[in-house]
Amino acid sequence: MDFRSLHFSLDLVAGSGLVLSPEQKATLQTSLVILKRHYKFTRVVFWGKILGIKADYYIAQGIGHDEISDKKTLYSLNCMEWNLLPPATKTMIDETSVIKGCFLGDPSHDYEHIETRKDEEGHEAQEEEITVKIKEEQRLAAAISLIDKEAAVVPRGAYIKTPHGLVHTNRSFEGLSVSDAGKLSSYFHFAEPVHLKQKSLLEKADLDPSIDFMDSLENDIPKGSWSLQFEKCSSVLVLRSLLWCGLTFYHIPMTPQHGYIYMGTGLKNIDLPFML
Repeated sequence: MDFRSLHFSLDLVAGSGLVLSPEQKATLQTSLVILKRHYKFTRVVFWGKILGIKADYYIAQGIGHDEISDKKTLYSLNCMEWNLLPPATKTMIDETSVIKGCFLGDPSHDYEHIETRKDEEGHEAQEEEITVKIKEEQRLAAAISLIDKEAAVVPRGAYIKTPHGLVHTNRSFEGLSVSDAGKLSSYFHFAEPVHLKQKSLLEKADLDPSIDFMDSLENDIPKGSWSLQFEKCSSVLVLRSLLWCGLTFYHIPMTPQHGYIYMGTGLKNIDLPFML
């Protein structure tokens, strides 16, 4: 969600209960301008808010030369002072997946996890218990990375891939038609594709490589993990993720206006397959 249209965009997703106070909006619009100049980002988006017990994390992302791969994530506890998050690696995501419960709101807090490892040296294998410490800052980076991969949404045609492999905003995008806006196949995951690479050449024959380079939401498992609705007298399309409760996407048909925001606990709804 572009910080320059924060007031307008938040009004469109307010039906989900995603709101900020006037003071927070004003502070964000000032601090994110300074953030963009300081880090020399091409543009800055307000990603959302992860709720904590003691304090909440306000998340922003700075975009560089590539909209998907050249992206940095920052967090703040007061909407003014921003700190860079470390890039989330596969090892970091695996280690933080064992942590349960809500975020505390303290980036320096250490979670302790006991791992059992086998020592196969010698004739007999011995099990050894090792205490692993994980900072909440690492857990925050891993949670944001997972949400981006599994729930970040863009409409088809909003971004293009250049012959050099870079992903840019499509300036000629004029929005989806009303009929296409009501189809789940018109929306893509805003991340590197996974299922697209597994398709055969015959299945890719009808795809446009410049705009169809991401995974479609219609192939998500489990089926029914997205709620698609028209709101405000059918003038706004709203998508809500049931897998990551708190992720809301909006698009105004026939206009380039679109965006998404996450406001939630940062916990995945692993019970969804049993709820459908």
